[in-house]
Amino acid sequence: MEVLSNSVMGIRYTFSGHESFYCKFLWLKKGYDFVSASKDFNSPDAVANLGVGKNMVGSIRYWLRAFGLIEDGHATEIADYIFNNENGKDPFIEDLGTLWLLHYLLVKTGLASIYKLFFIGFHKEKNNEFSREKLLSFLKRKSFETDYSSLYNENTVKRDIGVLLQNYTMPEQGKPNEDYSALLIDLNLIRQADGKTYYFNVRSKNELMPEIFLYAILDWKGKDKTVDYEAMFDYFGGIFCLTPAELIDALLALTEKHPDSLAFTDDGGIKQLLFIKELDKQEVLNSYYDKI
Repeated sequence: MEVLSNSVMGIRYTFSGHESFYCKFLWLKKGYDFVSASKDFNSPDAVANLGVGKNMVGSIRYWLRAFGLIEDGHATEIADYIFNNENGKDPFIEDLGTLWLLHYLLVKTGLASIYKLFFIGFHKEKNNEFSREKLLSFLKRKSFETDYSSLYNENTVKRDIGVLLQNYTMPEQGKPNEDYSALLIDLNLIRQADGKTYYFNVRSKNELMPEIFLYAILDWKGKDKTVDYEAMFDYFGGIFCLTPAELIDALLALTEKHPDSLAFTDDGGIKQLLFIKELDKQEVLNSYYDKI
């Protein structure tokens, strides 16, 4: 179980690799099919096979890795589970729950460092409303806390901030030629107040499905039988933009749905989620997709 480590000296953050392209809606499926067909991103035929420009080939590969969908050039188990043409649960990402799942995977995987830093570390510091400059200052501070501060490049980090905001923020209405194909904008997690100000959309984000949330908890907690509420809030309150009240309501709803397996306690002000009986995260995920 990990939130955001205070011991960051040996961490090397990565703010590049996407070629300045945000993740477009169909890219993950396109890339998954490409990998499943045993094709090579470095092949001269990759541009033609993927039907995109040369820089976009590298970007698609980057996003597949960032979402934890490929490792060592091969599709991961969760990638097959979602995108397989024969028995994938949601190959064309038609369900909102799949977007929540992919969002969780992007933050959890950590290959694209900015997402964990942003949704957990930056959010935890009460930066509910922020500018690009405020986020840049935070990322610079975090980078200089590591042993790799000499690798910090401000222009690279600025581009990464721009891509993150494009991934999650609905384009401003009325502007010509705006692109609404960013994968994660339908989660409604980040809103733009004006041309320079953004905020975490805690109050009116789209609904987080209980099964997706429970899957994330099970995936995160490992073998622990008790999970501290404060640790959950530090982690999931940031990732899913939950208020303290929303988190407690979500946990109580899970205990009502799984009374033989889960209990929420508040003894002496110490709130915990207890696992009376272990739940299988894959079965939890199946229970969600079997009903859609």
